[in-house]
Formats: sequence, structure tokens, C-alpha cells
Amino acid sequence: MRPDDRHLTEDENWLLTEDVDDFLARAGGFLRSRPGLHVMPLTWTARLRARGAAAFGTEPPLFGVLGQAGEVRAACYRLPSRALVPTPLTPERAAGLAAHLAALGHSLPAVSADERTAALFAEAWQRRTGAAPRIRDTRLGLYRLGTLTPPDPHPAGRSRLLGEQDLDQTMYWCGEFARATGEDVSIDAGSWAGTRYADKTYTLWETPDGTPVSVAGMNPVIGGQVQVDVVYTPAHLRGHGYAGAVTAAVSRAALAAGAKEVVLFTNLANPTSNALYQRLGYRLLTNWASYDFTPARENT
Repeated sequence: MRPDDRHLTEDENWLLTEDVDDFLARAGGFLRSRPGLHVMPLTWTARLRARGAAAFGTEPPLFGVLGQAGEVRAACYRLPSRALVPTPLTPERAAGLAAHLAALGHSLPAVSADERTAALFAEAWQRRTGAAPRIRDTRLGLYRLGTLTPPDPHPAGRSRLLGEQDLDQTMYWCGEFARATGEDVSIDAGSWAGTRYADKTYTLWETPDGTPVSVAGMNPVIGGQVQVDVVYTPAHLRGHGYAGAVTAAVSRAALAAGAKEVVLFTNLANPTSNALYQRLGYRLLTNWASYDFTPARENT
């Protein structure tokens, strides 16, 4: 056993690679075994394969697989200049991963994971490197759909799929969503293909006279799961049930597309959206947290 792996058991070993295909060949079955919980690695490795590593920066990505007795026990990934994202880890495995990465000279800007794992790794990384962790203010909940329950009462109107002919309208809605959530991204015809919004399918809710009032997006089916991502209603149109109607419509579409699990993230500080998703049949799968790291030399 290597000195930097002393927190692991004798037959556990972290294998690191920069090759996404190698990573998925080793960890794909593990990730698909709990697709809702593993939505982040499933989604972002699919994007990486579709767009190529160069689309995410000049540095290579990093992937890790923890094996024990021929079985995958955990995994992690990190895209260039972004947070490390591990699957759920025990205290020992979080410490072992931190020790292994530190021993190899890796520098991490942040960690993002289920709340317990994020805290465990942040503490372990600080012990190993001296980097000070600071939890981000926005705390997320990862919800998974149980039995879909359409809203009652149901607002008047209908859902409509946005197609290629609706690109300008789609970009408009995504830009409004990004501004409302404080996301620093440029959404226009020139930047669209490189954003996380470009690979989604979007559904509008329209009033009986054809006025669009709410939008919801969903990612493709990946590893048996679909993430509902982007649910937005302009502030002056809220309170009429439009968000519930369009979320129910896109959730139904995800199930029809073959998803075994449908998941979404929500801001835990927003009681309105959390209550809405629960009424539709979504249940909290895990809390999610992110910690930013300030390198030790900047703390002195």
C-alpha cells in the first residue's frame, strides 16, 4: 500500500486517468447503477464525449475510479478549472482521495458533491494542503421523481415543444433564466453551441391565446436518467400554476423518452419551488453543497 493511500483498506486503490472513454469503461456500470444520484458524472462525461475536451479548456480533464476486489466503489471527475465532483464517499475514502490527489500535486479550486461528501472532502483537503474551504451560499437539493402527480387545479393552456425553428425564443428564455439565477454566461447565436443549454429539449407552456408564459428544459436520457434543468416563469407571471404545468409536461416527456429516474436540482432557500416539486411527486434524494478552496499561501 502506498503511503498516500494509508486511509484506504489494503485492497482499495484510486486509479486516475485523463481519458473519458477509459473512465466510463471502468466506472460506467457503477454510475448507471444509481443514475439519479450520479446525474453529474453521467451528464458531464456525455457532454465531454460529444464536444471534445478542447471545448472545456486547455488543461486535460481528470477522472478517478476507486476499485476494491474488482468492483468499483466510488468515482470522481474534474473538468478544467472546475470543481472536483466525487460520488458519495465514506470518511476514509474522502481522506484517501484527498491524500492521493495532494501527493500527485493536483490543485483544486472547489469540490461539489452530496452535502456529507463535500464536507468530508473539504476537511480532508484542508488537512492535506492547508487550503481553506468556504461553503457557497447557495445550497441545493437533488430531487428524484416518484409518482408524477399533475397540478390540480390545472391552468388553462397547453404545452408546446420548442424546435429548431424556435431557437431565438429558446435563447431568450434561457438568457432570462441565467440572469435570474445569477449565472455568468453569454447566450446568443455565437455562444449557444458551447453552453450547457444547447443539448436540452425545451417545452413551453402557453395560455389559450398562444402567449408563452413558462418554460422547462430536460437533458437527454443518459445512463437511464433525465435531469430536468431550467424551469423558469417571469416574475410578473408567477402564482398562476404555469411552472407546475410545464414541469409536469416535461417530466412526463422524460418518462416517455425512457428515463428510469427523473431528477432535478432546486435551491433549498426557495420554499415555493421546493413545495411545488414535492406536490408534483418529486422527493428529496440528497442535499448538495459546494466548497471553494483558497490555497494555503493566500491564507497567510
